This record gives sequence, structure tokens and C-alpha cells, in this order.
Amino acid sequence: MSLADQIDKAIAAHALWKVRLRKAISEGKSDFTAAAVSVDNQCEFGKWLYSLPANDQQSPDWRSVREHHAKFHKEAGNVLGLALGGKTTEADTGLATGSPFAKISVELTSALMRWKKAG
Repeated sequence: MSLADQIDKAIAAHALWKVRLRKAISEGKSDFTAAAVSVDNQCEFGKWLYSLPANDQQSPDWRSVREHHAKFHKEAGNVLGLALGGKTTEADTGLATGSPFAKISVELTSALMRWKKAG
């Protein structure tokens, strides 16, 4: 699979997290644990990202995507933890416009698009 295809797939997959988190907030349960979601090398994209050859991992685009991807998973895990802990108001706030999750989602997508363009 090409870099562009991997990036397109990653953007779509990470956009689904907002839907999953909303569902967890409304239902109080999830197929995932907050601890598992917080780790950036366990999703399909993260596994692929860390499997790239060492010389690819030296590029500024790779480093930027890795950094933003790790922050994204940390914030998603935080929101999921609140949702599963019954803190629905705090979890809703965690997904709101301007929240750390919302900001890092935009930043991750932007970093991915820059990498794709440079590709």
C-alpha cells in the first residue's frame, strides 16, 4: 500500500474515534479500554508507522506525524477514561470544539496531509 493510501486510511480511521467516543459517552461502555487507546503503536496505523525503516523514521514529516499521533491517542484515551468513569459532562467537554482532543485531531490530520503531499 502506498504512503498516500496509508495516510488516507489513517485519516478516516482516526476520524471514527470521535464517533466511538460519543458512543462511549452515551452508553458508558466501549470495546476498548482507556489504557489501550492511549497507546499510539497499537492501532493499525501506529503499527505501520513504527514498522517503517529507520531511515524513513528520520524524516521531519514522520517525526511530526508520530508526535501528533501519540498526542491524539493520549487525548482519546483521556476522553474514553472519563466516559467509562461515568463523567459524561467532562467527557463531552473533552470532545468539544477547542478541546485538546479537537485541536490534536486537526493537527494530526494536517501533519498527515503535509506528509502525503511531500510523499
